[in-house]
Amino acid sequence: MTVTLHVCITCRAGQSLREGETAPGARLHSAILQAGVPEGVSVVPVECLSACSQGCSIALSAPRRWSYVYGRLSDANAPDVVAGAAAYAAAPDGIVPWRSRPEIFRKQSLARIPPITILPEPAE
Repeated sequence: MTVTLHVCITCRAGQSLREGETAPGARLHSAILQAGVPEGVSVVPVECLSACSQGCSIALSAPRRWSYVYGRLSDANAPDVVAGAAAYAAAPDGIVPWRSRPEIFRKQSLARIPPITILPEPAE
């Protein structure tokens, strides 16, 4: 099963950018790709994760697993993001044991979202 790592590439992390300057979110995305994407993880750039006041943000999700949104990240955090994504991919329910999470995943979580449960259609 593929895990999706969404990376907000338009995030400015509260900075004013000069013309032609790369947004911090796009730099984070590039750094994650350069760090090496773990097997079973698909990195998807997105325009916005609506966490603008929380610096650069990412989200991890997969079917039937808890989803997470993390913020206050920069391109320097790419190795920890990759390590956290690998641990998430290895967890069948998306819940990585606390001590097994990179520090940024312990301290910079913005949201934890339960898995979507598909209910059967009611019988007539």
